[in-house]
Amino acid sequence: MFMPALQHPFWTTEEVDRLVEQREGYTPRYELVDGELLVTPAPNGRHQRIILELAFLLQPYLLREQLGEVRLGPGQINLVSATRFEPDLFVVPAEQGRRPRANDPVPQPLLICEVLSSGSARHDRITKRRAFQKHRVPEYWVVDGEAAAFEVWHPGDERAALVDDRIVWRPDGSRAAFELDVRDFFAGVADHAPLG
Repeated sequence: MFMPALQHPFWTTEEVDRLVEQREGYTPRYELVDGELLVTPAPNGRHQRIILELAFLLQPYLLREQLGEVRLGPGQINLVSATRFEPDLFVVPAEQGRRPRANDPVPQPLLICEVLSSGSARHDRITKRRAFQKHRVPEYWVVDGEAAAFEVWHPGDERAALVDDRIVWRPDGSRAAFELDVRDFFAGVADHAPLG
């Protein structure tokens, strides 16, 4: 369930950083969009399974294409001042074919992915999506485990492309596209799916 933010007219990144430093572990997740504090609880097991499987599929492609690397939340992205994001998964671009520095700020990810949960759906689909589009994130995927589909957003899109068959992602600088059979992906992360 979405946890309401403490009453406060406008949050700063410094205030949110203090909340992050004071929390025990990685939850709750604190994010900041144009002064609005978003607070969400820990993800459930299915949510974690989906994002981890997606990371396992993306990472070899990114390394082969020398595009960058996958990072998992609660890694931080600061697109502009008064924002602080901790997406479920994001792709950090390579620096001239090399791994980026692990602790440098990530100003412009190649891809951001959020897996919907009951506590995050509104912000994933609306608040964060608008911010990512505004700040020109090249591609944003909202993964809907219940619908077994991906919502794919680009900066100028007024509507998402709802993909339930095959994702094809070809970031700038790639020689080949990343392709994902969506039905096979969700079958593979289902309870009691065969391992391997």
